[in-house]
Amino acid sequence: MLDITGLRAGYGAHEVLKGLSMRVGKGQVVALLGGNGAGKTTTLSAIMGLIPSQGGEIAFESNSIQGQPAHRVFRHGLSLVPQWRELFTDMSVQEHLELGAIACASRGDLDARVASALDYFPELRAHLGRRAGTLSGGQQQMVAIARALTARPKLLMLDEPSMGLAPLVVRELGRTIKRLNEAGTSVLLVEQNMHLALGVASYVYVIRAGKIITHGPTGDFHDEKELFHSYIG
Repeated sequence: MLDITGLRAGYGAHEVLKGLSMRVGKGQVVALLGGNGAGKTTTLSAIMGLIPSQGGEIAFESNSIQGQPAHRVFRHGLSLVPQWRELFTDMSVQEHLELGAIACASRGDLDARVASALDYFPELRAHLGRRAGTLSGGQQQMVAIARALTARPKLLMLDEPSMGLAPLVVRELGRTIKRLNEAGTSVLLVEQNMHLALGVASYVYVIRAGKIITHGPTGDFHDEKELFHSYIG
């Protein structure tokens, strides 16, 4: 589904990704793990077309998306839930959910897409009229993911979705990711929370200093302490 080969990307003259290669197969949940500054968010930004790549190749469903702007990448069926959610604090929950699909759905289809996303987060039904800035951190993460789901992505990319959330909310997040995958959505999960990642992913990549240093089926990474030390070298 998503194939990345020799990707180089960064910010101005600063190269962060140094020949990164990885893939996400159709129907998979793949975790990209690493410490702060390893290049995880940069990887998602380069895939989504938010920053230019400086070399390598990014293909989605055998079609090159290399160099395409974010709105075109989005139309291929990729959605990104960014780190820290990045909600508009004065917009209502309902407005956020409609915004997620406004570029790819008719007015009649929009209501159905919102209803479908709310099936994963029924708690939000009672808060549709509330401003996003008044919600708890866990509820805001629900809004961010539901907003992405209204686009009905083929590949959902989640950037550190557990950050700042209570353990109980993280566990529920893990269950939701599994439900999404069982319904047919492929997922690329960027995380530092190894317990969450290993609990939902079928395949793991570990990134350090802009390079993949190890990868394999989740069962190969049963020792979380050892995996943590691979982050920091």
